[in-house]
Amino acid sequence: MGNKVDAPSVIQGLQRRIQLLAGWARVSFANDSKTAQLLQVTLNDSETRDGTPRIAEFGFTSVPPDGSDVLVVFLGGDRSKGVVVATGHQGSRPVNLLAGESMLYDLAGKSVYLTQAGGIVIEAKGSPVTVNNATTVTINAATAVQMNTPVLRVSGDIEAGGNVKDSVRTMAADRVIFNEHNNGSGTTTPTPQQ
Repeated sequence: MGNKVDAPSVIQGLQRRIQLLAGWARVSFANDSKTAQLLQVTLNDSETRDGTPRIAEFGFTSVPPDGSDVLVVFLGGDRSKGVVVATGHQGSRPVNLLAGESMLYDLAGKSVYLTQAGGIVIEAKGSPVTVNNATTVTINAATAVQMNTPVLRVSGDIEAGGNVKDSVRTMAADRVIFNEHNNGSGTTTPTPQQ
């Protein structure tokens, strides 16, 4: 007779490998200097893994803060072949979004919020917002572009296809008043409409 297979021990071995396929952990250190981000994760009091690669979605990257929850998947249940496939930080996660809404956010509270009814809301939390190296920035607004700022600075020319006005009159109306003061014969005394 050949070797007998001990069915209960084979089943127990399979059960153990299935149990080891995935586990929750917490981030204790992140190294974002390589082509693959490497995390140190603590799975339990006796198991900490260094250099665990993190797989993230293409086109988006982040560094999870220490203490973030992670889901680690172990290929074939082999604890030496782990990879982080999901991260979350409960303390900074925005809440009460509606179905279908999305938000890009950071630990400091800055965010880009794609809302259902309120459009796109960018929260800078008192930080500068910079657009670098653009050849042209185009805003196609159906109604208006509103800027609420104490100062608008432009380093170059301003060109307008229509009227430029303040709360009193347009620059075209100011040009007519100016031209009335100077009819080509020299400067005249301004009228009260200065």
